[in-house]
Amino acid sequence: MELNKLKPADGATHAKRRVGRGIGSGLGKTCGRGHKGQKSRAGGFHKVGFEGGQMPMQRRLPKRGFVSLTAGRNVEVRLSEINDLPIDEIDLLALKQAGVVPADVLSAKVILSGEISRAVKLLGVGATKGARAAIEAAGGSVADIAAAA
Repeated sequence: MELNKLKPADGATHAKRRVGRGIGSGLGKTCGRGHKGQKSRAGGFHKVGFEGGQMPMQRRLPKRGFVSLTAGRNVEVRLSEINDLPIDEIDLLALKQAGVVPADVLSAKVILSGEISRAVKLLGVGATKGARAAIEAAGGSVADIAAAA
């Protein structure tokens, strides 16, 4: 392979549309813009959703639903990740320091994925029903989030 012989793969590029090159090109005269009107003229475009002064659809319809700003900052932690940690008392700060969860996380919940073979104590970290049962079966305990707060 030589640098001067590099070229895009077949079909990766296509010819640029050359408008205003005569009737035989199919893009002569009006150049595919039709006749008259705002969109036929240079600079004749308007913002997305503009309906010629009529109240736009996105403003006629009511707002619906709710998007939580904190939903992305609640994470799930696997039982196997908890099992690999060297400490026995696990809270949100310990998970952040160990790099199991990102630093900007607001809350964490342990889910039943993997196995746990040692006793750990969860403080201020949620756990699903199955994860709680697995932790307690291994000799550990789960403190309620409300009690830890």
